[in-house]
Amino acid sequence: MRRLHFAAESGQAGFRAQLAEQRWDDHRFYHQSLLNQSLHFVSACTFLIAYVLLFTDPALASLLAWGVAMTSRQAGHFFFEPKGFDEKNQVSHAYKEEVKVGYNLARKYVLMGAWGAAPLLLWLQPDLFGMIQAPHDFEGYLRHVGIAWLMLGLLAIALRVAQLTVARDFETGLVWAVKIVTDPFNDFRLYRSAPAQLVKGRRAGDQLAA
Repeated sequence: MRRLHFAAESGQAGFRAQLAEQRWDDHRFYHQSLLNQSLHFVSACTFLIAYVLLFTDPALASLLAWGVAMTSRQAGHFFFEPKGFDEKNQVSHAYKEEVKVGYNLARKYVLMGAWGAAPLLLWLQPDLFGMIQAPHDFEGYLRHVGIAWLMLGLLAIALRVAQLTVARDFETGLVWAVKIVTDPFNDFRLYRSAPAQLVKGRRAGDQLAA
């Protein structure tokens, strides 16, 4: 019985260690720009509101999450994060893209392409080829888009967990999924001071403790 208890504690410690490592690598490799950190703070606040709305209005929560939180979050990565040689970590951008556990920039282009295609598809095919009831007005159309984006988010997480399970192991995928879901809480804590620092005229964020 004591051995089982010890094994459980060891497993929990290993899970927490992997989660901390993934979070730290994500921060030090992909969040050096203070503009990116500030946008992640905006994204985190928006995601937290969306999490609350998810229990009462999933469509609206998804519209808020994808329309504001995800666009601000990914804009920070695409436009403001440096992509040259990383002097702080002494690694190339290509290396960081290769070892990225979650969605690297190449995968994000595919994901955001699907995000942009969903509203267009529902506009051209309001009933989704007879699979759903066509909306009666623009609000109904937006709610369909929200649900489509919610399904896309869940599918994106499930697919990446499956890929990581095949490439590495299930625990790595599960740790990443937990990281993704809890990122808004962690980003709020890490980057809450970034907007004030940006206003003061700083350009690059400090490395924060893991």
